[in-house]
Amino acid sequence: MASVVFYFQVHQPFRLRRYTIFDSDPNYFDDAQNEKICRKVVNKCYLPTNKLIKDLIDRHKGQFRVSYSLTGTVIEQFKRWAPDALESFLDLARTGCVEFIAETYYHSLAFLYDRREFITQTRMHSDLMEELFGQRPRIFRNTELTYNNDVAKVVEDMGFDAILTEGADHVLGYRSPNFIYNPPNCANLRILLKNYRLSDDIAFRFGNRDWPEWPLTTDKFVRWVDQINGNGYVCNLFMDYETFGEHQWEDTGIFEFLRALPQSLLETGKNDFLTVSQAIDRYPPVGEIDVPHMISWADTERDLSAWLGNSMQANALHDLYALAEDVLSTGDETLIADWRKLQTSDHFYYMCTKWFADGDVHKYFNPYESPYDAYINYMNILDNIRSRTKIHTA
Repeated sequence: MASVVFYFQVHQPFRLRRYTIFDSDPNYFDDAQNEKICRKVVNKCYLPTNKLIKDLIDRHKGQFRVSYSLTGTVIEQFKRWAPDALESFLDLARTGCVEFIAETYYHSLAFLYDRREFITQTRMHSDLMEELFGQRPRIFRNTELTYNNDVAKVVEDMGFDAILTEGADHVLGYRSPNFIYNPPNCANLRILLKNYRLSDDIAFRFGNRDWPEWPLTTDKFVRWVDQINGNGYVCNLFMDYETFGEHQWEDTGIFEFLRALPQSLLETGKNDFLTVSQAIDRYPPVGEIDVPHMISWADTERDLSAWLGNSMQANALHDLYALAEDVLSTGDETLIADWRKLQTSDHFYYMCTKWFADGDVHKYFNPYESPYDAYINYMNILDNIRSRTKIHTA
């Protein structure tokens, strides 16, 4: 038996408006553009995919199961601009076949710079999941699947049962991502590793007509999943939810693929679907995975270079977290919320200079003409945050 574990990341950042050095308005966020993008993705992806997932759960009488992480920022946007999207996720929660897992509320890189802030945001997010969906998360995923042994230890100490990360080849070596593992020095925490080959066949290659395996049919994909039987317990398919309808447009056939997949997989009698918690409850860990250095699910390097690959990104992140004590000590809830929204990893992703001229994924809904433009705009806003903080401490 090989169990397919679908995990979907649902996230939208609060993108920044154009902010010059002469600007002093504390309204940093481009509400008009954020609303426009939110509604666009809701209509192309979230609503139709949620409806399809709900139909599949009903049709297969609960045998089809999925897991989600919705960031605090996307939920705030749903509440403001797309309550129908939030209601559709609530409908999924009511099925009992959907699990919601924890992450940092603001989709931040706080673990790298401020452990207290990391723990605070994680607890904020867990509280939100429990309040909205009636589930206290048992599973954690760090922003962009960033992970190492230190992350595992902190997450275990917070009481989580498992953590998700990338099944990076340089970490696994000869081992397979299709088993469950333990981190070193963690007695109770489990690791679920993304099967990036099969995940990326759907998320990135599905609509690529130059891919030798195009078109990807459900029968073909099920044969690949079947190959795990005898060589693993789980097939962890982790991807952005925007894969459906946004990254892979409707005309690629992505919805028809998803609609047909559960039946094709279940009718073999050799495979099933589990949520992330069900997977760790059913299958024991087979060994230890040692990850001393940070990994992520980004790009071919599977490292932090998408957010920390140049001096602009490093400087912006350093200056942001250097303000932590002063900002938090003000007790100004609006200021603190603004500072935390600036922690969202997308802001630093927009500063990435890797292959920028090639028009790759780094430009997805990117409001800037260049990484340098993103950096200057961000630092102008951060300077205003600093000025607002000084008013409280003067």
